[in-house]
Amino acid sequence: MAYIPPHMRHTKDPQRPSPVPEMIVPKFNRKLNLGSSKHNADISGKIVYADPAIHRWFICGLDNDSSSPSVRFVEFSDDPVEHKKSTTINLARDNDKLCGNTSRSPWESIAENVWPDVLSACNIVKNEMEEKPTMVARFGHHLFRESDILSLENAKEGQVAESALSPLRRCFYTGVPPTYMGKIVNEVVPKIGVGFVENKDIYHVKLSDGTRQITCKCTVELNSVRHMVADMLCVHKNLDLRLALCSKSTLSALSDDEMNSIRILINSAIPDPEVKGGLRWPMGKSYSGDYTIVGVWHNEFKSYKSPSLKLKVRNVDRFIFKTGTGEATIEINLKLRRLVSEIQDGEIDTDSIYNGFNDNLRLIWDHFLSWES
Repeated sequence: MAYIPPHMRHTKDPQRPSPVPEMIVPKFNRKLNLGSSKHNADISGKIVYADPAIHRWFICGLDNDSSSPSVRFVEFSDDPVEHKKSTTINLARDNDKLCGNTSRSPWESIAENVWPDVLSACNIVKNEMEEKPTMVARFGHHLFRESDILSLENAKEGQVAESALSPLRRCFYTGVPPTYMGKIVNEVVPKIGVGFVENKDIYHVKLSDGTRQITCKCTVELNSVRHMVADMLCVHKNLDLRLALCSKSTLSALSDDEMNSIRILINSAIPDPEVKGGLRWPMGKSYSGDYTIVGVWHNEFKSYKSPSLKLKVRNVDRFIFKTGTGEATIEINLKLRRLVSEIQDGEIDTDSIYNGFNDNLRLIWDHFLSWES
């Protein structure tokens, strides 16, 4: 008998009821308008970027007194793609705008380099969408392909320019170890002034009609769209940093037939802790009308909040049906709550907003990028 992976196994009883908990049955909200759909839609489960979108990449924290600083690459065994084993490559700086080779602190360099893009992206979104976007800091590792790193090792005299790393194919992996999560909850939360808000256990079901991908939780939303991303490889830190300006649009322009198809799919879901994503569908029940299940996310998270920050600590179990891949990770997200509103409202002078942004980056640099292994 052929082996059937757990996520592809289905019940033998076609009449088996689907004990769907109330939390995963969406209560559709049709009051909000559909925002701009001007973005590069991707129905495969990948991230969606706006058109246009801004994407920058920097190296931060290089020693100012070193003429040839080093960056060390290590094998990342948890990722299925092969990455380079331990090696050290000397970098020659060739661009003064990078977040190194300056007399300023790393967070001041990040703020100066990223700030023009933050202003530009906020203003573009303000003119195109009714919903306010959010600025989120994420923490993880930049992963490079082993073949790309091998080519850098062979560079003349073991030195490569910082800009040589920029075009390499890479991904930002947001999974962090349990020890880091423990540090954030037990040490960082009391220091940064955020208070506990709630625990949540939510399923996000990803659907596609062939032209767009949507997410069902308590409302029907288009996938999150990224308008600006700034990636920082943080030398001498345990983790790297990503700043992203993202927006979501709640769908209200769905026909009765579309809404009925979505309800059928959600009501057919069967909770199953043995499969990736925590939900499965009976044979032939993963599509209805024009809609098809393309992925499922099981999120268990705690959130903490202050007037200026919102911290989310979560365990995420994902599964993408098209690729047949999934993983369970621990992730930490920090939302800069005031930043976008202050920029778009125009009631506070830009210098004051910039100073607040700089303070947020210092907090991130001091508390979120390192921990004791």
